[in-house]
Amino acid sequence: MHQSQIHALARAMGEAAPYIKKYQNRTIVVKYGGNAMINEELKQAVMQDLLLLNQIGIRVVLVHGGGPEIAQGLKLIGKESVFIDGLRVTDRETMDVVQQMLAGKVNKSLVALLKGRGIGLCGIDGGMLLCEKRTGAADWGFVGDIVRVDTHLIEFSLDSGFIPVIATIGADEHGTPYNINADTAAGQIAVALNAAKLVSMTDTAGLLRDRHDENTLMERVSVNDIAALTEQGIIAGGMIPKVECCADAVRGGVDEAAIIDGRVAHSILLEMFSHKGSGTLFCR
Repeated sequence: MHQSQIHALARAMGEAAPYIKKYQNRTIVVKYGGNAMINEELKQAVMQDLLLLNQIGIRVVLVHGGGPEIAQGLKLIGKESVFIDGLRVTDRETMDVVQQMLAGKVNKSLVALLKGRGIGLCGIDGGMLLCEKRTGAADWGFVGDIVRVDTHLIEFSLDSGFIPVIATIGADEHGTPYNINADTAAGQIAVALNAAKLVSMTDTAGLLRDRHDENTLMERVSVNDIAALTEQGIIAGGMIPKVECCADAVRGGVDEAAIIDGRVAHSILLEMFSHKGSGTLFCR
Protein backbone atom coordinates (compact mmCIF):
# COMPACT_ATOMS: atom_id res chain seq x y z
CA MET A 1 0.00 0.00 0.00
CA HIS A 2 1.40 3.42 -0.99
CA GLN A 3 1.93 6.13 1.63
CA SER A 4 -0.83 8.24 0.06
CA GLN A 5 -3.25 5.32 0.33
CA ILE A 6 -2.35 4.83 4.00
CA HIS A 7 -3.03 8.51 4.72
CA ALA A 8 -6.35 8.37 2.83
CA LEU A 9 -7.40 5.27 4.78
CA ALA A 10 -6.45 6.90 8.08
CA ARG A 11 -8.45 10.03 7.21
CA ALA A 12 -11.48 7.94 6.23
CA MET A 13 -11.34 5.90 9.43
CA GLY A 14 -10.93 9.03 11.53
CA GLU A 15 -13.93 10.62 9.83
CA ALA A 16 -16.03 7.47 10.24
CA ALA A 17 -15.28 6.87 13.94
CA PRO A 18 -17.82 9.29 15.49
CA TYR A 19 -20.53 8.08 13.12
CA ILE A 20 -19.88 4.45 14.01
CA LYS A 21 -20.29 5.40 17.67
CA LYS A 22 -23.46 7.37 16.84
CA TYR A 23 -25.21 4.47 15.10
CA GLN A 24 -23.87 1.50 17.06
CA ASN A 25 -26.72 -0.53 18.61
CA ARG A 26 -29.23 1.74 16.83
CA THR A 27 -31.55 0.70 14.01
CA ILE A 28 -31.37 1.97 10.45
CA VAL A 29 -33.91 1.13 7.74
CA VAL A 30 -32.72 0.96 4.13
CA LYS A 31 -35.28 1.16 1.34
CA TYR A 32 -33.71 -0.69 -1.59
CA GLY A 33 -34.76 -0.09 -5.17
CA GLY A 34 -33.83 1.46 -8.49
CA ASN A 35 -30.71 0.70 -10.51
CA ALA A 36 -28.87 -0.60 -7.44
CA MET A 37 -31.30 -3.51 -7.50
CA ILE A 38 -30.78 -4.34 -11.19
CA ASN A 39 -27.04 -3.82 -11.71
CA GLU A 40 -25.23 -6.87 -10.32
CA GLU A 41 -22.08 -4.96 -9.37
CA LEU A 42 -24.10 -2.35 -7.45
CA LYS A 43 -26.21 -5.07 -5.83
CA GLN A 44 -23.07 -6.77 -4.52
CA ALA A 45 -21.79 -3.43 -3.18
CA VAL A 46 -25.06 -2.79 -1.32
CA MET A 47 -25.01 -6.22 0.29
CA GLN A 48 -21.35 -5.76 1.31
CA ASP A 49 -22.27 -2.44 2.93
CA LEU A 50 -25.16 -3.99 4.86
CA LEU A 51 -22.99 -6.85 6.07
CA LEU A 52 -20.34 -4.40 7.27
CA LEU A 53 -22.94 -2.36 9.17
CA ASN A 54 -24.23 -5.56 10.76
CA GLN A 55 -20.73 -6.66 11.74
CA ILE A 56 -19.93 -3.38 13.55
CA GLY A 57 -23.08 -3.55 15.64
CA ILE A 58 -25.61 -1.49 13.68
CA ARG A 59 -29.09 -3.00 13.48
CA VAL A 60 -30.00 -3.01 9.78
CA VAL A 61 -33.45 -3.56 8.26
CA LEU A 62 -33.71 -3.88 4.46
CA VAL A 63 -37.07 -3.06 2.85
CA HIS A 64 -37.32 -3.77 -0.87
CA GLY A 65 -39.58 -3.45 -3.85
CA GLY A 66 -39.23 -5.37 -7.09
CA GLY A 67 -40.88 -3.47 -9.92
CA PRO A 68 -38.76 -4.80 -12.82
CA GLU A 69 -39.17 -8.42 -11.72
CA ILE A 70 -42.92 -7.98 -11.28
CA ALA A 71 -43.17 -6.45 -14.76
CA GLN A 72 -41.18 -9.39 -16.15
CA GLY A 73 -43.46 -11.88 -14.39
CA LEU A 74 -46.55 -10.18 -15.79
CA LYS A 75 -45.14 -10.29 -19.33
CA LEU A 76 -44.71 -14.05 -19.02
CA ILE A 77 -48.48 -14.39 -18.56
CA GLY A 78 -49.29 -11.80 -21.22
CA LYS A 79 -50.14 -8.87 -18.94
CA GLU A 80 -48.83 -5.32 -19.12
CA SER A 81 -48.10 -3.19 -16.07
CA VAL A 82 -50.60 -0.38 -15.50
CA PHE A 83 -49.92 2.54 -13.16
CA ILE A 84 -52.15 5.28 -11.77
CA ASP A 85 -50.42 8.11 -9.87
CA GLY A 86 -47.26 6.01 -9.63
CA LEU A 87 -48.99 2.98 -8.07
CA ARG A 88 -49.31 -0.36 -9.84
CA VAL A 89 -52.91 -1.34 -10.55
CA THR A 90 -53.10 -4.78 -8.95
CA ASP A 91 -55.91 -7.15 -9.90
CA ARG A 92 -56.05 -10.66 -8.42
CA GLU A 93 -53.87 -12.20 -11.14
CA THR A 94 -51.30 -9.41 -10.76
CA MET A 95 -51.34 -9.87 -6.98
CA ASP A 96 -50.40 -13.53 -7.46
CA VAL A 97 -47.40 -12.45 -9.56
CA VAL A 98 -46.45 -9.78 -6.98
CA GLN A 99 -46.36 -12.42 -4.25
CA GLN A 100 -44.36 -14.87 -6.36
CA MET A 101 -41.78 -12.31 -7.45
CA LEU A 102 -41.54 -10.03 -4.42
CA ALA A 103 -41.80 -12.47 -1.52
CA GLY A 104 -40.24 -15.32 -3.52
CA LYS A 105 -37.63 -14.66 -6.18
CA VAL A 106 -36.50 -11.15 -5.20
CA ASN A 107 -36.57 -11.62 -1.43
CA LYS A 108 -34.72 -14.91 -1.40
CA SER A 109 -32.08 -13.76 -3.88
CA LEU A 110 -31.25 -10.83 -1.57
CA VAL A 111 -31.17 -13.07 1.50
CA ALA A 112 -28.73 -15.39 -0.29
CA LEU A 113 -26.36 -12.48 -0.98
CA LEU A 114 -26.23 -11.67 2.74
CA LYS A 115 -24.26 -14.88 3.36
CA GLY A 116 -26.20 -16.32 6.27
CA ARG A 117 -26.91 -12.99 8.01
CA GLY A 118 -30.16 -12.23 6.16
CA ILE A 119 -33.60 -13.50 7.10
CA GLY A 120 -36.38 -13.25 4.52
CA LEU A 121 -39.71 -11.83 5.63
CA CYS A 122 -42.79 -10.30 4.09
CA GLY A 123 -45.35 -8.04 5.71
CA ILE A 124 -47.83 -10.89 6.08
CA ASP A 125 -45.47 -12.82 8.38
CA GLY A 126 -46.50 -12.51 12.01
CA GLY A 127 -49.08 -9.88 11.09
CA MET A 128 -46.23 -7.43 10.53
CA LEU A 129 -48.04 -5.08 8.12
CA LEU A 130 -51.77 -4.86 8.76
CA CYS A 131 -53.33 -2.94 5.92
CA GLU A 132 -56.58 -1.97 4.27
CA LYS A 133 -57.52 -1.46 0.65
CA ARG A 134 -56.44 1.92 -0.70
CA THR A 135 -59.37 4.14 -1.63
CA GLY A 136 -59.42 7.40 -3.52
CA ALA A 137 -59.99 8.86 -6.95
CA ALA A 138 -59.03 5.56 -8.61
CA ASP A 139 -59.43 1.85 -7.94
CA TRP A 140 -55.98 0.31 -7.68
CA GLY A 141 -57.32 -3.13 -6.84
CA PHE A 142 -55.23 -5.01 -4.28
CA VAL A 143 -53.10 -2.03 -3.26
CA GLY A 144 -53.03 -1.45 0.47
CA ASP A 145 -52.42 1.32 2.97
CA ILE A 146 -50.73 0.34 6.23
CA VAL A 147 -52.93 0.56 9.32
CA ARG A 148 -50.46 -0.87 11.84
CA VAL A 149 -46.88 -2.14 11.97
CA ASP A 150 -46.17 -5.00 14.38
CA THR A 151 -42.42 -4.98 14.99
CA HIS A 152 -42.08 -8.14 17.12
CA LEU A 153 -40.77 -10.36 14.33
CA ILE A 154 -38.40 -7.66 13.07
CA GLU A 155 -37.02 -6.99 16.54
CA PHE A 156 -36.61 -10.71 17.24
CA SER A 157 -34.56 -11.02 14.04
CA LEU A 158 -32.44 -7.98 14.93
CA ASP A 159 -31.89 -9.17 18.50
CA SER A 160 -30.68 -12.49 17.04
CA GLY A 161 -28.07 -10.70 14.92
CA PHE A 162 -29.84 -11.04 11.56
CA ILE A 163 -30.64 -8.49 8.87
CA PRO A 164 -34.41 -8.66 8.22
CA VAL A 165 -35.12 -8.46 4.48
CA ILE A 166 -38.74 -7.38 4.09
CA ALA A 167 -40.93 -7.72 0.99
CA THR A 168 -43.69 -5.13 1.11
CA ILE A 169 -46.79 -7.30 0.95
CA GLY A 170 -49.31 -6.91 3.76
CA ALA A 171 -52.68 -8.38 4.63
CA ASP A 172 -55.95 -7.03 5.98
CA GLU A 173 -57.77 -8.38 9.04
CA HIS A 174 -59.34 -11.11 6.88
CA GLY A 175 -55.96 -12.29 5.57
CA THR A 176 -56.40 -10.83 2.08
CA PRO A 177 -52.96 -9.90 0.69
CA TYR A 178 -52.21 -6.41 -0.63
CA ASN A 179 -49.36 -4.82 -2.55
CA ILE A 180 -47.82 -1.94 -0.55
CA ASN A 181 -45.64 0.88 -1.88
CA ALA A 182 -42.08 0.14 -0.70
CA ASP A 183 -41.22 3.77 0.12
CA THR A 184 -44.31 4.09 2.31
CA ALA A 185 -43.65 0.77 4.03
CA ALA A 186 -40.01 1.64 4.75
CA GLY A 187 -40.98 4.95 6.32
CA GLN A 188 -43.66 3.45 8.55
CA ILE A 189 -41.42 0.55 9.60
CA ALA A 190 -38.69 3.07 10.51
CA VAL A 191 -41.14 5.02 12.69
CA ALA A 192 -42.44 1.87 14.40
CA LEU A 193 -38.87 0.76 15.19
CA ASN A 194 -37.87 4.23 16.45
CA ALA A 195 -35.02 4.04 13.95
CA ALA A 196 -32.04 6.37 14.03
CA LYS A 197 -32.09 6.75 10.25
CA LEU A 198 -34.06 5.95 7.11
CA VAL A 199 -32.03 5.64 3.90
CA SER A 200 -33.87 5.59 0.57
CA MET A 201 -31.87 4.48 -2.47
CA THR A 202 -32.90 6.08 -5.78
CA ASP A 203 -31.63 6.64 -9.31
CA THR A 204 -30.82 10.32 -8.72
CA ALA A 205 -28.14 12.17 -6.78
CA GLY A 206 -30.81 13.27 -4.29
CA LEU A 207 -33.15 16.27 -4.28
CA LEU A 208 -32.03 18.71 -6.97
CA ARG A 209 -32.93 22.40 -7.08
CA ASP A 210 -32.84 21.97 -10.87
CA ARG A 211 -33.81 18.39 -11.69
CA HIS A 212 -31.82 18.57 -14.94
CA ASP A 213 -28.57 19.57 -13.21
CA GLU A 214 -27.00 17.23 -10.65
CA ASN A 215 -24.69 20.05 -9.56
CA THR A 216 -27.71 21.65 -7.84
CA LEU A 217 -27.98 18.92 -5.20
CA MET A 218 -29.59 20.11 -1.96
CA GLU A 219 -27.50 18.39 0.70
CA ARG A 220 -29.68 19.24 3.71
CA VAL A 221 -33.41 20.05 3.88
CA SER A 222 -35.62 20.80 6.88
CA VAL A 223 -38.97 19.02 6.77
CA ASN A 224 -40.51 22.43 7.52
CA ASP A 225 -39.38 23.64 4.08
CA ILE A 226 -40.91 20.78 2.09
CA ALA A 227 -44.28 22.44 1.43
CA ALA A 228 -42.60 25.55 -0.01
CA LEU A 229 -40.21 23.47 -2.14
CA THR A 230 -43.19 21.54 -3.52
CA GLU A 231 -45.03 24.78 -4.37
CA GLN A 232 -41.90 26.00 -6.17
CA GLY A 233 -41.86 22.79 -8.24
CA ILE A 234 -38.48 21.71 -6.88
CA ILE A 235 -40.11 18.62 -5.37
CA ALA A 236 -42.14 17.17 -8.24
CA GLY A 237 -43.08 13.99 -10.07
CA GLY A 238 -41.69 10.74 -8.72
CA MET A 239 -39.69 12.60 -6.07
CA ILE A 240 -42.89 13.66 -4.24
CA PRO A 241 -43.71 10.29 -2.61
CA LYS A 242 -40.04 9.67 -1.75
CA VAL A 243 -39.70 13.05 -0.03
CA GLU A 244 -43.07 12.66 1.71
CA CYS A 245 -41.94 9.27 3.02
CA CYS A 246 -38.76 10.81 4.47
CA ALA A 247 -40.67 13.75 5.94
CA ASP A 248 -43.29 11.51 7.55
CA ALA A 249 -40.52 9.38 9.05
CA VAL A 250 -38.75 12.38 10.59
CA ARG A 251 -42.02 13.84 11.88
CA GLY A 252 -42.82 10.41 13.30
CA GLY A 253 -39.68 10.35 15.44
CA VAL A 254 -36.92 8.98 13.17
CA ASP A 255 -33.81 11.09 13.81
CA GLU A 256 -33.07 11.72 10.13
CA ALA A 257 -33.83 10.43 6.65
CA ALA A 258 -31.78 10.53 3.47
CA ILE A 259 -32.39 10.05 -0.23
CA ILE A 260 -29.13 8.77 -1.70
CA ASP A 261 -27.76 7.90 -5.12
CA GLY A 262 -28.07 4.15 -5.59
CA ARG A 263 -26.08 4.38 -8.82
CA VAL A 264 -22.91 5.02 -6.80
CA ALA A 265 -21.20 1.97 -5.32
CA HIS A 266 -21.05 2.00 -1.50
CA SER A 267 -23.24 5.11 -1.30
CA ILE A 268 -24.72 3.74 1.95
CA LEU A 269 -21.31 3.86 3.65
CA LEU A 270 -20.65 7.33 2.24
CA GLU A 271 -23.97 8.53 3.66
CA MET A 272 -23.51 6.87 7.04
CA PHE A 273 -19.85 7.56 7.75
CA SER A 274 -18.76 10.77 6.02
CA HIS A 275 -19.35 14.44 6.79
CA LYS A 276 -20.57 15.15 3.25
CA GLY A 277 -22.94 12.20 2.95
CA SER A 278 -24.23 10.86 -0.34
CA GLY A 279 -27.44 12.66 -1.19
CA THR A 280 -30.06 14.80 0.53
CA LEU A 281 -30.49 14.63 4.30
CA PHE A 282 -33.93 15.47 5.73
CA CYS A 283 -34.06 16.60 9.33
CA ARG A 284 -36.29 18.49 11.73
